[in-house]
Amino acid sequence: MHTSMIQRDNSVDKGFEAHCFHPLSTDVERPQQLNNPFNYRPHPLALLAAEQLQRYVASQPAWQEEIALGKMFGVLVVENAQHSLGYLAAYSGQIGGRSNWLGFVPAVFDYLEPQGYFKNQEAFITQINARVKCLEVDEDYQTLKTKLKEYDQQAAAQLTLFQEEMKVAKKRRDQQRRELTLNVEQQAALIKESQFMKAEYKRLKERLRIGRTPLLQLLAEHEQQMEDAKAQRRTLSDDLQRWLFSHFVMLNAKGEQRNLLTIFAQTAQGVPPAGAGECCAPKLLQYAYLHRLKPVCIAEFWWGASPKTSVRHHGQFYPACRGKCLPILSFMLQGLKVDAEQSVAEQHSQLHVVYEDDALIVVDKPAGILSVPGRSQRPSVYSILRSQMPSSVELFSVHRLDMATSGLLILAKNSVVYRHLQRQFRTHHIQKEYIAILEGALSQREGVVTLPLRPDPFDRPRQVVDWEHGKKAVTSYRVLNVRHGKTWVALFPETGRTHQLRMHCAHAEGLNCPILGDPLYGHHANRLYLHATSITFEHPISGQLLTLHAQPPADFQDVFMGRKHG
Repeated sequence: MHTSMIQRDNSVDKGFEAHCFHPLSTDVERPQQLNNPFNYRPHPLALLAAEQLQRYVASQPAWQEEIALGKMFGVLVVENAQHSLGYLAAYSGQIGGRSNWLGFVPAVFDYLEPQGYFKNQEAFITQINARVKCLEVDEDYQTLKTKLKEYDQQAAAQLTLFQEEMKVAKKRRDQQRRELTLNVEQQAALIKESQFMKAEYKRLKERLRIGRTPLLQLLAEHEQQMEDAKAQRRTLSDDLQRWLFSHFVMLNAKGEQRNLLTIFAQTAQGVPPAGAGECCAPKLLQYAYLHRLKPVCIAEFWWGASPKTSVRHHGQFYPACRGKCLPILSFMLQGLKVDAEQSVAEQHSQLHVVYEDDALIVVDKPAGILSVPGRSQRPSVYSILRSQMPSSVELFSVHRLDMATSGLLILAKNSVVYRHLQRQFRTHHIQKEYIAILEGALSQREGVVTLPLRPDPFDRPRQVVDWEHGKKAVTSYRVLNVRHGKTWVALFPETGRTHQLRMHCAHAEGLNCPILGDPLYGHHANRLYLHATSITFEHPISGQLLTLHAQPPADFQDVFMGRKHG
C-alpha cells in the first residue's frame, strides 16, 4: 500500500452517515479495469476505503456484540459523473435486523419493511410453526403414543408367551412320535392339535391387531393435522422464497436486468440459495449502476471471530463466495472490463523430469500449472507430457496437486502401473512430505492436526471443518525454522483430502497460521508457498522402494529470509 501517497481524511467518521458516496482524497493511480471479485489483491485505493470503513465500524458501540461474532463488509471504489473518486460501503445480510443503516448502500430489495408482504407472510408461517410445535407436544397426543407403546409391549408379551406354549406342545408331540407307537387316529390328533395352535396364534394376532386400531386411528387423525400444517408451511415458504427472489432484480453494466430466479435457472442447483443477493458485492454494484457510478476496484473484509467450521480472520480480505455470488456477479459484471479470474499460467513447454522409466514418470510441477486438463484451455502437466510422448505410450495421472502448489507429481505409462500406484495411495502406503512457509511463528515444534473436512457446497472449492459429516483428515508437521514472523515447516499428510494442508494450517483449531500466498484461507502473494518436496513409494514393476526429492524453488528461501517479498 502506497501510504506516502495517501492523504487520510480523519473527518470520515463524522460525515459517514450523510451519504453513500464517501469521497476519497488521494493521488494513488486508478486501475485500468475492475479487479476480479473472486481472485484479487486489494488495490491501494480499496485498502484506503477499507481503512476508513473499519474506523467507522469500530466506532459503533451498538453493533459490537453482534458483529464480533463475524460479519463480512465490503467497499467499492467508484468514480462519479465529475470523475471524482469515492467509495461505497456494504455489509452482508443485516445488522441489528436492518439492511438500511445510513452511510451503507441499501439492500437490492428491502423485504424487511414491518408491514410489508414478506414480514406478514413470515409472521403467518411463524404462526404455523407454533401450531406444529403445539401439535407435536400436545398432551393427549403424547398420552396416545404412550398407550400405543404399552399396548404393543403387552401384545408382544402375549404372543411370546403363546409361542413358548407352542414350542412346549411341539416338543411333547415330537417325543410321543419317537417313543410311542401311534395309530392313525392318535397321529391325526397330534396333527390336529398342531393345526389348532397355529390357527389360534393367528387369531390372537388378529385380535391384538384389531385392539390397537382405535388408538392408531386417533393417532393418525392427529398426525394428519400435523402433516397438513407442515405441508402448508412448506408451500408458503417455497412461495415466499420465489416471491422474494423474483423481486431481487439485478442490473449489469449494459443496463440489462434479470431477477435471481432467472439467473439461477441456468445453474446446477436451479434455484437461488438462501441469502442470495444479500452479499456485499452484488449490493455495491447494484447501487453503483443505479446511480451511474463507475466501479474502479472492490474488496471485502471479515470483521470479528472466525466461524467454527471455516477460515476467516478479523480484518483480512476475502474473495466473493461462489455458491451465492458467482452466478449473480457473472451477470452483473457484463459490460465492465474486469481482470481475468486467474492469470494465465506461464507456458512450461519443458517440465523438469525427476525420474522416468518404461513404467512411470515423475516431474517437478511448477506453481501455476494444472495437474490435469480442466474446463479452460490452460496447459497442464498431463497435456504437455501427452504432446511430447508417442501416441503408442499410454499416460495416466495417478494423483493431483493444486494448480498453485509446486512439486512432485507421478504419472503412469500403462493401466497396470496406474492401478498399482492408485492402490498404494488408497491404502496410505505412499509417504509424502511438503515444505510450506506459514504466516506467523509456530511455538510448538511438532504435532498432529486432525480436523475432518468436507466441501462447502455454497462456496466451492473452499473446504470447511465438519465433525459430524466431514471425512477424516490427518496431517503431521515439524517446524524447521522460524524467522521474521514466518515459519518454515514440513508437512506430512496421512490422508489426501482437498485443501487438507491449507485448511489444517489456516484453521483456528489447526495451526492457525495460513500458508503464505493462500488467497482462500489467508492472504494473496505472488504464489502459494507450498511445495511437494519428497515422495516415497513402491515401484510397481521392480518392487523397489523409491524416495524422490525436489527442492523448493529458490524464491522460498528468498522470501523466508526476507530478501524478497512474497
